[in-house]
Amino acid sequence: MDFLAETKKLNLNLTPNQIKQFSLYYESLIRVNSYMNLTAITEKEAIYRKHFLDSLELFRILPSQPYSLCDVGSGAGFPGIPVAIADINAKVTIIDALNKRIQFLDDLIHDLALTNVIAMHKRAEDYAKEVGASFDIVTARAVAKLNILAELCLPLVKLNGIFVAMKGSSGKEEALEAKHAVQVLGGRIEKIIEFSLPDEQEKRQILVIRKIKATPSLYPRAYGKIKEKPL
Repeated sequence: MDFLAETKKLNLNLTPNQIKQFSLYYESLIRVNSYMNLTAITEKEAIYRKHFLDSLELFRILPSQPYSLCDVGSGAGFPGIPVAIADINAKVTIIDALNKRIQFLDDLIHDLALTNVIAMHKRAEDYAKEVGASFDIVTARAVAKLNILAELCLPLVKLNGIFVAMKGSSGKEEALEAKHAVQVLGGRIEKIIEFSLPDEQEKRQILVIRKIKATPSLYPRAYGKIKEKPL
């Protein structure tokens, strides 16, 4: 796979410094993964394809003007860090419930000299109660099923902003299952973008959910209640 050629298809023209940042990201991920479980994918080209390029597929729908983005349950930094590398005008906040992952991300942000991203040890349901509807865009990748994810993410989205769920081939199915939850939380499923990564047959889907009205103050509930009885 030609990573640079694929990014150009997304209208990205990465600078030499940005290319170097992705290289350093890969090296840090592999080094830390040797003693901390960050990813099951360790082959270089697979990381560039399945993690870096997959994250950058968000640029199919990201706006050209500056925006604030919250990446929920980011894990090893996907998609938040690749977005922050590729778009220096994006203001990215990463939250994750596991502190050791946040420590990895803090070190990574420092090593890559990124000034447009912060990482915080927070649970999404708690953070939403703290900051409310504060972000233009909220993203989540492979965190939970959409009917659960919607309650964690939509409360963080500004009115008329978007929640973007990055899914595998089950995206359309999950969208149908979560239709009621999305409506209750003030959202509307706007579109579903289907694509395949280079050298892969399986389709991936990006679900774009528009925030059309304020989320009722009852939500988000405690995570145990969300999981036990999804909307």
